[in-house]
Amino acid sequence: MPVKLLFIGDIIGKPGRDALSRELHRIVDRHYVDLVIANGENAAGGFGLTAETAQELFKCGVHVLTSGNHIWDKKESLEYIKREERITRPANYPEGTPGRGSAIATTPGGVKVGILNIEGRVFMNNLDCPFRCADREVAKLKEETPVVFVDFHAEATSEKTSLGWYLDGRVSAVVGTHTHVQTADERVLTGGTAYITDVGMTGAFDSVIGVKKEEAIYKFVTQRPAKFEIAKKDIRINAVVIEVDEKSGLAVGIERINIPCG
Repeated sequence: MPVKLLFIGDIIGKPGRDALSRELHRIVDRHYVDLVIANGENAAGGFGLTAETAQELFKCGVHVLTSGNHIWDKKESLEYIKREERITRPANYPEGTPGRGSAIATTPGGVKVGILNIEGRVFMNNLDCPFRCADREVAKLKEETPVVFVDFHAEATSEKTSLGWYLDGRVSAVVGTHTHVQTADERVLTGGTAYITDVGMTGAFDSVIGVKKEEAIYKFVTQRPAKFEIAKKDIRINAVVIEVDEKSGLAVGIERINIPCG
């Protein structure tokens, strides 16, 4: 049987956390999931991650949390990020940045899974090259396991698609995060790498990418600052289930999930 990886799209605040608390075990059972990975950089009030929110997500069944540019928003959590090996931040931040860019998790069946976190540069921060970083980090992870999962936290669809093709045949999956809008282009590329441009978000869809729509509209119309609050209606879970051959490390399937949660 292939290894089944479940990846949860960007968790937005308490509505997203509550949805996972209620529904994650059902998704895991329904799809026979071996390992759960989630992007948690917006889990604490919509911006950042705290020790408390991370522990809440681990308790409900998430095994590894990835992140992105918002991982630094809660300054009090930096020491926790340094210590907690189940949390990753993008690997292409400068040397000396707190935390780690990758993690190794083991399924109940004993299969090791490498998880790599990278951030894009187009319309984002001026970081190290994500492509060359991926070369280095994937090589390190594959010394331990052929099963390597990549969360590419990036804005531009062209950059995400390019990294997918760049790593095709070398990793099990490249999934995009950051835009909070699920794309419908899930597929296994010709070399055997599962790919989707953006997994989407887990939170309120009666919103603008998770925040109250009135506040987002106000900012666009007035061009003045607005204090964003997390929306609370039409909660959904966006995710993908990826099947991977544990010996070759190549994907044999990817399924997109969009579940209403009230």
